[in-house]
Amino acid sequence: WMAEASDNPDAVALGLNAKHLAYVIYTSGSTGLPKGVMVEHRHAANLVYAHTDTHQLTSKDRVLQFISFSFDPVISEVFPTLMVGALLILRPPHLMVPDESFIRFLQLEKITVATLPMAFWHQWVQALETAELTPSDDLRLVIAGGERAHASHLKSWLAHPSTQHCRWVNAYGPTETTVTAASMVFDQDHPLAQDEVAIGAPIANTQIYILDSHGQPVPLGVSGEIHIGGAGVARGYLNRPELTAERFIADPFNAQAGARMYKTGDLGRWLVDGNIEYLGRNDFQVKIRGFRIELGEIEAKLAQCEGVREAVVLAREDVAGDKRLVAYLVPDEGITLDPAALRSHLSISLAEYMLPSAFVMLEVLPLTPNGKLDRKALPAPDDSALMTREYEAPQGELEIQLAEIWQDLLGIERVGRHDNFFELGGHSLLTVQLQGRIRQVFELDVSIHHLFSHPTICLLEECVIDAQLLQFDMASLQALRETMDGFESQNT
Repeated sequence: WMAEASDNPDAVALGLNAKHLAYVIYTSGSTGLPKGVMVEHRHAANLVYAHTDTHQLTSKDRVLQFISFSFDPVISEVFPTLMVGALLILRPPHLMVPDESFIRFLQLEKITVATLPMAFWHQWVQALETAELTPSDDLRLVIAGGERAHASHLKSWLAHPSTQHCRWVNAYGPTETTVTAASMVFDQDHPLAQDEVAIGAPIANTQIYILDSHGQPVPLGVSGEIHIGGAGVARGYLNRPELTAERFIADPFNAQAGARMYKTGDLGRWLVDGNIEYLGRNDFQVKIRGFRIELGEIEAKLAQCEGVREAVVLAREDVAGDKRLVAYLVPDEGITLDPAALRSHLSISLAEYMLPSAFVMLEVLPLTPNGKLDRKALPAPDDSALMTREYEAPQGELEIQLAEIWQDLLGIERVGRHDNFFELGGHSLLTVQLQGRIRQVFELDVSIHHLFSHPTICLLEECVIDAQLLQFDMASLQALRETMDGFESQNT
């Protein structure tokens, strides 16, 4: 070592500068194939300094290194910590859930700062009622990100006696803009002011624009796509020039030559206080029977329902050609959620085509090894997830025949005479098929209007009987007319 230089390498002499590549990290984002994001030293340096300054890191901090090294938020854990001379404490690999062992580790190591995946933090909040799972007095800062924060969880966190001393930060940012682009602090001095948790304002040297489909800024409170410009915008995707050109576009709002911004695919809106509310992914916009639906909007409404701790909505196509909305819910402890009541509550503020056809109850939402929500692990709904009424068997041959038609169309095993066709997953296209099946089986024409206004087996039976009587009356009338025509002909 004595023969080595005692000063830092001369970057200029070596031809190095801040625009050289710092790392490439692969991400699939919300959808699509993995792509390598190229991050330069200047991008990472801006994150490090912004993180250090915003969260007031000092050499006295003891920072938990929780995130996997294959997940880019690790950059905000490791480098700011080492830059200020704080102690970085690695998470033992077996601590993957917020259980008693995890909390004991935080207490034993006197952790002061922890960055956690949002889904992991949500589970921690659910366990706060257990005394052993409360954070220690040493923990002064928790940063959570990666997904939308639920307001109910944040309210519980801020109200809990053991967290009064702890700041909670909602962090937002895609990999393509170097981990964090915006953040917002919540604590006793900065309480939650509304029913949605804002992602806050841009970090240092970062600009955020919310634009419409024409690339123009949207008015206050109006939804648009989030675009991010500034010092954190990455170089692009490795060996993917077409995709880079599609997502990293010129920044028309920045006078600096060559300025670019990143199209996030995220939806957001400006709030009156200058902060941003995250509304979900464009990728989570689905099209069902011709209607475009924002899954995040349905999730937000479900999260506001009494007794709902967490909510996720998917569009599933378990039967080819039949795409349906399915809600996955984690209820509050000791609460039994009623799917019919939930659907009724949602119908007040959502259109009929936005109402889930099934409500699956879970103890916890499944997580990936990185602590994020694992949507692929959410189970297919069974009959218990459907909004069945108190079961009463169909009565008589006509009701039994109608129930068999419903079972076949809806793909379910049992239908009661008071079950609602639309609550079981029926919709306008299936109603047309139902009309055709009734015509085929009963040789009757029942109007779509009557099918909508008679949505249960017992009501539909009355409708079919009326149609049969009407058909009989029409046949009798036709026979009478033919008879009268015969008399008239004979008289003539």
